[in-house]
Amino acid sequence: MDIVNVDKNNITQYAPTCFLNPNNEGYQTKLRWIMKRFSEGLKIKLLYSGDKAKCNGFIEYVPGEYAWRTVDAKGYMFIHCLWISPNKYKKKGYGSLLVKECINDAKKQGKIGVAVVTSEGPFMAGKGLFLKNGFKSVAQANPSYELMVKTFKKRSLPKFKDWGKQLHKYKGLNIIYSNQCPWVARSIDELREIAEKRGLKLKIIELKTAKQAQNAPSPYAVFNLVYDGRLLVDHYVSVTRFRNILNKEIK
Repeated sequence: MDIVNVDKNNITQYAPTCFLNPNNEGYQTKLRWIMKRFSEGLKIKLLYSGDKAKCNGFIEYVPGEYAWRTVDAKGYMFIHCLWISPNKYKKKGYGSLLVKECINDAKKQGKIGVAVVTSEGPFMAGKGLFLKNGFKSVAQANPSYELMVKTFKKRSLPKFKDWGKQLHKYKGLNIIYSNQCPWVARSIDELREIAEKRGLKLKIIELKTAKQAQNAPSPYAVFNLVYDGRLLVDHYVSVTRFRNILNKEIK
């Protein structure tokens, strides 16, 4: 396996597809988001086998001050995303290889440690990989989120911010999202159209900075469906799932 460090000069050659075609609008939206983040210290590393036709692994991380999750992780390196694909490449140590790349970068930059939010739900890495690499759970949030940390120095630990207190700000039906995940970005217009056909007034609010994302109304921060102060969904949903939620929750 070869690891490629992606930057603004080679990103068109080594595209982090996130399983999307580069011609897809969601991918293009993510690409624009990435280009703005490089100046904040965003790092992307891709794992390739053979001829580099398609990447088989991906990790994205950033200094904790610029984390797009509902955390206070100043002084740490923070991992946004990590995946290995297809399944034949899983459980072969490649995920650990990418985690160690992040750990080494964090040490070189004098960080306190590395942090990540895990979940046993969809669209996020589970905690097992990080436990294998010396991380410990320091905080939990419903339904299955854990803030995992590997420390190099004895300093204050990162923590979840009080995302629950943000919910009361949102009256009516709201989607609060960021373009950190291209799957979210590609679905926003579809969800808007569904709500409009139902005669529902849907407010769509984009989180445009890391500070805004850190004050989102859910631990994941990337996608939030909130109705009258209630968090209905805290991760990307399909069109079908969105319709089902509206049928159940919006009378």
